[in-house]
Amino acid sequence: MIEDTAGRTMVRAAMRAPYLEREEEHLLALRWKQDNDQHALHCITMAHMRLVISMASKFRHYGLPLGDLIQEGHVGLLEAAARFEPEREVRFSTYATWWIRASMQDYILRNWSIVRGGTSSAQKALFFNLRRLRARLANGAEPLSNASLYREVSVALGVSEADVAMMDSRLSAPDSSLNQPLADDAGATERMDFLISDDPLPDEIVGETIDVERRSVWLKTALGALNARELRIIEERRLSDEGATLESLGEALGISKERVRQIEARAMEKLKVALVEQNPEFLATAA
Repeated sequence: MIEDTAGRTMVRAAMRAPYLEREEEHLLALRWKQDNDQHALHCITMAHMRLVISMASKFRHYGLPLGDLIQEGHVGLLEAAARFEPEREVRFSTYATWWIRASMQDYILRNWSIVRGGTSSAQKALFFNLRRLRARLANGAEPLSNASLYREVSVALGVSEADVAMMDSRLSAPDSSLNQPLADDAGATERMDFLISDDPLPDEIVGETIDVERRSVWLKTALGALNARELRIIEERRLSDEGATLESLGEALGISKERVRQIEARAMEKLKVALVEQNPEFLATAA
């Protein structure tokens, strides 16, 4: 049933429009083509709106409003009228059928999914024929596996098996909103919630990498201000993953752990002074 009043009016008008005999159709086409007679165009298009409605009903299983399909078919009908050549002695309905179907199919491909598909003629044929071929092949003597089905369809339509598999997965389920709750509860988690990442933003990662590299250069230069014993203590106490204890370093160096602590404190002070003197911008980054 068509929901909008305009659509119902169009259907009623189409059902009342008289059929055109071949000669009458030819004369109307000549008047439209040669004299730009708008009344002749109206007579031709209204007489063929039954064809539009009939074709639209065949595409209803794609879940789009019948009224919209009829309107798109009417656009195709007008395109056919603009291109029709009456001197070729071909019935207008035969010529218009292709344009009407193409207009409806293009509308379906634009609106069936938010993901654009059917961008090539092969993919378009696959989209509109996969279900029919699947049903026909499934009625065979033996059930087909997906691999066999994809192979049969790819041969029938001249597309790759990968394209068949991809289209089959797209047709098997409708689009889902990212704001759709995963449960029926009002406060249920939405799909969007799983897209949020706690990881740093790319610019933060790059900035941190640059800062780490710069500070590494600063530290390496500042370490040159330490003597050998100070450098060893700093490396083993501060720059090692293990983090040697004061006691173990004291035993290795033959001094008390208190002495090690004093040397470490002095070395840290020397490092700070060296960092500031050699790199004045260190204070700004440290703050």
